[in-house]
Amino acid sequence: MAAAKTKLICGFIFKETNNLKKAKIILSARFGEIDFESSIIDFDYTDYYEPELGKELFRQFISFKKLIPPELLPGIKIRTNRIERKLARNHKRTVNIDPGYLDLSKLVLATTKDFAHRIYLNSGIYAETTLVFRNRSFTHFDWTYPDYRTGQYIGIFNQIRDIYAGQNKTA
Repeated sequence: MAAAKTKLICGFIFKETNNLKKAKIILSARFGEIDFESSIIDFDYTDYYEPELGKELFRQFISFKKLIPPELLPGIKIRTNRIERKLARNHKRTVNIDPGYLDLSKLVLATTKDFAHRIYLNSGIYAETTLVFRNRSFTHFDWTYPDYRTGQYIGIFNQIRDIYAGQNKTA
């Protein structure tokens, strides 16, 4: 039995909105219509990205209308890594793209970094269940990134989940 289709999401970390726009154009050309865009949020949870992207960074999340089988996630992460390289300047990324998927019970992110709580998928890509849906809202785990624990982010993912739930009713 095939897994249920899931809601493709992407999170972006960036300094300049023109790089964000370029990334979204490339992604929507491949994955179709964007059906949700969060507001642009200050990203000040870590200085990890500063050497490459600079200071005073921002974050935005989007989701796509077309649902995907979850097994496509490794290929999508490989594609987003290529987009990051394509938009790079002087061998430094101008945008960080974090793809993942959401279903009714969880938010899963793709990464190239292994850790104890991550599962290897293939092609150098790992998956991490970052949030779980419990008691009518997403909630975090001990390993969840600090920004993904915030009410603001959880509210965004609850909104995207509502869109996904509506799509499942009409499917």
